Amino acid sequence: MLQLLRKVISTPSVTRSEQEVSALIKADMEKHGYTPQCIGLNLLCYPHSYDPSKPTILMNSHMDTVKPVSGWTKDPFTPVEEDGKLYGLGSNDDSAGLVSLLYSFYELDSKPQAYNPLFLATVEEEVNGVGGMKLAVGSLPKVDVAIIGEPTGMQPAVAEKGLMVLDFTVHGKSGHAARNEGINALYRAMDVIAMLRDFKFPEQSDFLGPVKMTVTMINAGTQHNVIPDVCTFTADIRSNEFYSNHRIFDMISASLPEWCEVKARSFNLNSSRIDIQHPIIQKAVMMGKVPYGSPTLSDQAILDCPSFKMGPGESSRSHTADEFVKMGELEEAVPTYLGLLDGLEIC
Repeated sequence: MLQLLRKVISTPSVTRSEQEVSALIKADMEKHGYTPQCIGLNLLCYPHSYDPSKPTILMNSHMDTVKPVSGWTKDPFTPVEEDGKLYGLGSNDDSAGLVSLLYSFYELDSKPQAYNPLFLATVEEEVNGVGGMKLAVGSLPKVDVAIIGEPTGMQPAVAEKGLMVLDFTVHGKSGHAARNEGINALYRAMDVIAMLRDFKFPEQSDFLGPVKMTVTMINAGTQHNVIPDVCTFTADIRSNEFYSNHRIFDMISASLPEWCEVKARSFNLNSSRIDIQHPIIQKAVMMGKVPYGSPTLSDQAILDCPSFKMGPGESSRSHTADEFVKMGELEEAVPTYLGLLDGLEIC
């Protein structure tokens, strides 16, 4: 497993350049006697004795990484072990989860289980691309529950915030800045932004807290002496499980004046959650694990089955310079996955 992890780190796999790492993971699956189904560059691996009458647990991690940031002091593509840490781009997000979950899948499939373990390695997760989980999900059999191998300190992240990006266009009327004429679209936008800043979503989640809406970009004007007749701005919205993206969009749209338009870039990335009474979460609690809510997105936002995140590493290290995973976290990961999943009864 560690040999594979080092090979994965050494193989550049920035989003939309995952051909080599996909071939590497495919070769490892074949070495272990499997014939993975290729869905684009995604790899779907069925157990040797798949039984459609049994429930199915999907085990998913992603193969792509973000681009290395400028602050790296080491070669991002050369795995280096120092002071009990393995450094390298994607080591924490998500190569450690990828190989740990894959080798747990091999071990689970080596003995009879009351369910079908099903492994899926995806691409384009970092950009929510159409060639990743969005493509693969159409080829999945019925999935009863999914475990996503993201860095969570091997604690179960039972809830995940959703994401919706809204683009606003505010209309005014141009005029000369030296005279009292025109309608300043920028001033109008300031009023709308103030309304959004104070907007309240009453239902709060015990794991995810309130919906968070933040205006992050704004643009207006053509030159200093012309009243801007158009102002555009963008808001980032992180939802909890009480509000679908469509519901949030409708609530905001109903609060806007007629001179302000709003469009959503996508409605797909809704908040997700698994009931903490689910047998797999109760098993984790019995193992001493502590359920919590995650503010970051993953491929589980695209799934329509109960799902949760659990993997080695820490989310705070993701997308950082000199990214690393601790060797102790790697040693703990597979035994923890097996303790949770081996012999599990989910129905």
